[in-house]
Amino acid sequence: MSPLLARVRALALSYPETTEEFPWGDRVVKVKGKVFVFLGQDEDGAFGCSLKLPKSNALALELPFASPTRYGLGKSGWVSLRGPELAEAPFDLLREWLDESFRAVAPKKIVATLDAAAASEPAPKKPVKKKPAPNRPKKR
Repeated sequence: MSPLLARVRALALSYPETTEEFPWGDRVVKVKGKVFVFLGQDEDGAFGCSLKLPKSNALALELPFASPTRYGLGKSGWVSLRGPELAEAPFDLLREWLDESFRAVAPKKIVATLDAAAASEPAPKKPVKKKPAPNRPKKR
């Protein structure tokens, strides 16, 4: 398994109520029985995936490694990511798209629990800026 495939797979399985299955010989991650990401690699070991991107599919399709998913899924916002350029894509972009796909497919109750968990996390602490000491004349 390629390192990128392993990272995306682990992230996908970290979402609530997800399972990994192998229908049609493909690796997929589902939420409540619905696929939100197809995962794979070609004969050369290069990673590829397909995600449902209802909000960002037009932007994604402008990239050289993206194309509408076959079998009519592209009409429903599914985008396939493949090719050597994908390995160079920022992982944060893949993370955002995986999150979008999960939220597009998951039942609203599960998305609500995800949002509630995120809201309850403490905000990162901001560094405290110390005020410089006032300039005082030196005593002689």
